[in-house]
Amino acid sequence: MARWNSTEILESIPLTLTGGLHNCLVYTEDNDTAACTKWVYDSKYRTSSRAIEWDLVCDQRWKGALAQTIYMLGVFTGAVYLGGLADKYGRKTVFCWSAVLQLILGIAVAFIPEYWSFLVGTFFYALFGSAGAYIPAFVLTMEIVGPKKRTSCGVAFQCAFALGIVLVASWGAIIDNRVILQVVYGLHSVILIPHIWIMDESPRWLWAQGRAKEAVDIVQKALKFNKSDEVLDRADLVSKGKVEASKGSDDPKASLIDLFRTPNLRIKTINVCLAWFANSLVYYGLTLSTGKLEGNPYLITAVFGLVEFPSYAFVIYFLDIWGRRALMSSMMIIGGGACIVATFLPSGSMVSTVIVIGGKLFIAGSFAIIYNYSAELFPTVVRNSAIGLGSMFARLSGALTPLITLLDSFDPKIPAVTFGFVALISGFLCLFLPETMNQPMPQSLNDGETFGRGDTCFGSCLGKKGNKTYAADEKTAEAMVPLDNMSKRV
Repeated sequence: MARWNSTEILESIPLTLTGGLHNCLVYTEDNDTAACTKWVYDSKYRTSSRAIEWDLVCDQRWKGALAQTIYMLGVFTGAVYLGGLADKYGRKTVFCWSAVLQLILGIAVAFIPEYWSFLVGTFFYALFGSAGAYIPAFVLTMEIVGPKKRTSCGVAFQCAFALGIVLVASWGAIIDNRVILQVVYGLHSVILIPHIWIMDESPRWLWAQGRAKEAVDIVQKALKFNKSDEVLDRADLVSKGKVEASKGSDDPKASLIDLFRTPNLRIKTINVCLAWFANSLVYYGLTLSTGKLEGNPYLITAVFGLVEFPSYAFVIYFLDIWGRRALMSSMMIIGGGACIVATFLPSGSMVSTVIVIGGKLFIAGSFAIIYNYSAELFPTVVRNSAIGLGSMFARLSGALTPLITLLDSFDPKIPAVTFGFVALISGFLCLFLPETMNQPMPQSLNDGETFGRGDTCFGSCLGKKGNKTYAADEKTAEAMVPLDNMSKRV
């Protein structure tokens, strides 16, 4: 085989404007150019992949971007549909069914031989995996702990995501065969199956549904597990639960549309959805850019995953000191700014790579915060739907990200500048959201509407106090939940 810079190669393949060999054109016998019909792939890091098997390059490059978009659209659909089901039928029910389907589909997609069928399989794999299993599990985690533990538990939950990135890179470097590799990825879902027997339903969700007896039993079980001598007054709490349920009998029927019925909830919902959109856009934009950085792609991807751990440690330490609003806003602005700055530096340079990794560090932190922040902003009766809606916008931007990256054909700077600009705008608008640090989580729709009304960063800086939240006016809203009563003891 001829060397890439030999006379034979240079006489057969035209050069690009930057002096490199063109990937998609060859010279014809009359010295004109024509599109390639066959390709030789760089096998330094991989010899087997869908892109190689189906030649997803040059004029077929859009198919690779479409596959990534379809995956995100699957998450998009699951976030809305399964989020509503989790609010209606319970967090555990949706999680367990999704875990089983994720395991089955994760293995099945490895054996799909045809592109369009692969897209269908990928869609449902994403629907039940990233949406159906991930979001209800996170919501349940946030609902089973008290205010003092939300930060550490919520952010620690995100560490599993970063660990997943490292595992993706590690297995990809070890296993070359793409079928075996996907099967290995799919088999990781086996660890979710035991949760069918060992995981309890969310006590908050049960309490909001008027199932106080079950909620109290689960909290008592937690007290026993933690070797606490505290014994709950079961009869009294069940009686209070029935009273609370009768006061808000309409709340269990609350749906996604209720997030937009009242002005304060509507403004918070729109602002939070934009924050989800912006975080995801920059996060996946920087992740997809790893293929354009110089060096071993598996090592770079692993570094992108590892860099999230110090980011999460930073968030856990400072989130309960600086608050959710200020920290998330500042991290989004810094991450978006890094995205833009890196665009104007030489591609592949050490400085550019460091800034991109730094941007990933900050945006990973803000992405972790938005999960916690959303869970604390919205009431129990629509919490899973609200986080599902936010996740829907995150996946919408995730679906758009690979398509936006195709704009580099016009100007390499367009994608990154777009990502960074959206993050800067959303980071600023987050300053208008209320602070939730050390506040009890709202239970009913009325709680969600009054929570944080008039509370903005600018009002706080000027010494103006927003309207009292329901927590100050009506301490029974969350205090009647047995889990909150016991949070200091459990």
